[in-house]
Amino acid sequence: MQVHWVPLGSVTVGPQSWHDGTVRSIRRAERLVRQTRAGWSGTSSRPQTCSAAAGYTLTSSDGTAEKVEDKLAEGRRGESRDSICKTKTSRPQTTGSMPPNRTQGVPAVAPFPPSSLREQCAGASVAVAGEYMRRVREVEGQLRRQAGRVNQEGIKLERERGHLERMLHSLRADLSVNRRSSEGRTRRPAPTETERDGADDLLACERRELVELKRDLEGALRATLTQLQALGRSSRQLLLCAAERARVLDLLPHSGSAGERSSTAGQTFTRTDPVGPYTPECKQALESSSVTVSQSQLLRENIREKLTSAITRQKDAHRIVNDGLVKKIAETITLQQNLTLASAATRQALFRKQREINCIRHSHSRAQGPESSGDILAREKLNRPLIQVYQRHPGTQLPEAAQLIRGSAALRRCLKSSEGELVRLQRAGRQLLDNLHSKRAAVQVDAAVLRMRRQQVNKRAMPAFLQQGAHKSQLPLSCLQ
Repeated sequence: MQVHWVPLGSVTVGPQSWHDGTVRSIRRAERLVRQTRAGWSGTSSRPQTCSAAAGYTLTSSDGTAEKVEDKLAEGRRGESRDSICKTKTSRPQTTGSMPPNRTQGVPAVAPFPPSSLREQCAGASVAVAGEYMRRVREVEGQLRRQAGRVNQEGIKLERERGHLERMLHSLRADLSVNRRSSEGRTRRPAPTETERDGADDLLACERRELVELKRDLEGALRATLTQLQALGRSSRQLLLCAAERARVLDLLPHSGSAGERSSTAGQTFTRTDPVGPYTPECKQALESSSVTVSQSQLLRENIREKLTSAITRQKDAHRIVNDGLVKKIAETITLQQNLTLASAATRQALFRKQREINCIRHSHSRAQGPESSGDILAREKLNRPLIQVYQRHPGTQLPEAAQLIRGSAALRRCLKSSEGELVRLQRAGRQLLDNLHSKRAAVQVDAAVLRMRRQQVNKRAMPAFLQQGAHKSQLPLSCLQ
């Protein structure tokens, strides 16, 4: 049925107060209608079909405001007529439904819950729970990836710990070789070869160097064990947090879109929430594990530098001691050769002096004559006829007897001196022989020590890449002398 607007008569018969009261009631009812239908649309209400108070002006004190309000309502009603004509054939909405908005197709909000409230609440809950689970999956994936990095760092640090232990084993073996070398050199012949020399100083310097290296590497090993324990605690904390986060992931797939999303969006968490997916405990575990991994990486670099330096210093100390022993052996062999030459010269002088003494003794015995007077020849007697005839004149004494006496005395003195020289030559020869024997024994001891040191060194004690990284610095032998 078409609704027509009926204008009121130009002449009012009833009293003005009666008329104004009715108009006010109509205006109040229209305002209430507009207010109750304001929830259907944010910009316009449901179109009105009639308005009995249109075109009236109240003569009360608020007449101006009511006239303006009447004009605004008239304009809205004019706009509503077109929409009524367009939607007159549409299907009526049920009570509590959500009719579409006139402006840009935005759905309006119903003034009361619709009949599908239960389904809507269940769908909203599923959406909230699904989004929460996906974000928890991202946090859980980030925790497990960090735990994997911590485990990898632990494996690398465990490898460095193995290198440290092997290096310490090599240092202990070198200390044992050093001790055996010092003990072996004490078996040199005494007293000429037991005096402290440069080789002993080199062995003492090597021992101090090895003890210092052993102390430094033991400190590094203790720090490594402490860091391994810290990495283990960090990994357990991460896995514990991941397990706690995974308690709500039983209904999510282990692969697919959730996993791909977690792999790309796992690093976007910045704010923590005690009741959200990214809790302060997870943040603390991730930050502490990152700090622990950084410390472990720095420790591994420090260990690698210490190992390289220790290998270099160990090799240098071992090489310097071996070079010192080789030089000592060469010096001893040189002295041994000189002793051999001196001993030969002494023995030759000894034989020559012995022949000289024999000649002196023969001359002295000839000068003394025979022991028995009956063995003296006639030409050797001092009272032979020629001498007796010559001595008949006074002052004709011959010097034969005095010369024989002086010659015998000189021969005795020469014989005594030669015998003393012979004794000294014999003593010097014995000393040379003893020294030569001592030098030969010292060479054998030093050679045995050097051979033992070269045989006991395990060149495969450390990995090849560490031995190649060690710089082979050629230190002069005088730096430790």
